[in-house]
Amino acid sequence: MDFLPAAIEAYALAHTSAESPLLAQLNRETHAKVLQPRMLSGHLQGRLLSLFSTMIRPRRILEIGTYTGYSALCLAEGLSDDGLLVTIDVNEELYDFTRKFFNNSPFGHQIDFRIANAAEEIQTLSDTFDLVFIDADKLNYSLYYDLVFDKVRKGGVIIADNVLWSGKVAQTDKKIDKDTQALLDFNQKIHQDSRVSNILLPIRDGLLIAWKH
Repeated sequence: MDFLPAAIEAYALAHTSAESPLLAQLNRETHAKVLQPRMLSGHLQGRLLSLFSTMIRPRRILEIGTYTGYSALCLAEGLSDDGLLVTIDVNEELYDFTRKFFNNSPFGHQIDFRIANAAEEIQTLSDTFDLVFIDADKLNYSLYYDLVFDKVRKGGVIIADNVLWSGKVAQTDKKIDKDTQALLDFNQKIHQDSRVSNILLPIRDGLLIAWKH
């Protein structure tokens, strides 16, 4: 995931608004106590997600893939006063850890944390969403996009994480695994979707942002 030279990344972080004490604690505890801490959005990407959310001022956010809740807390910073963030994850083992941080934040009452199969749960949702963040199993990115698209309002935004997949999407000289192929197909699908305008940002592991016309 580390594409930038370390000195450039350090400079970027030094000139980026600080994460809150709660997010810093969540960052530390995830690295100390949870497997695969690289899945955490982290400081730089977290501030970008917060910025997008604050600019949109969403009333409804959907997050597919919660992990330990860092990105959800960043996205929740932009919620309207009557806003709600629905976040779905299949890993029930992290529920108590994550819910603790949600409850200790100013947004605990605005976060609906569900342990469920995302593909099934999305179909039960009747809300119209202003912002969707996809950060779950890569094989199902295209499916999640299709399932949420009609639930996103005109002018709404869909953001997908890990679309560079540690640079594997550009390594055409090597054998392509299933996850990489799924992301190659997903990225091309969004790029060819005339219903959206899109940009792929090479921040951390890549964010693909689609604005619905």
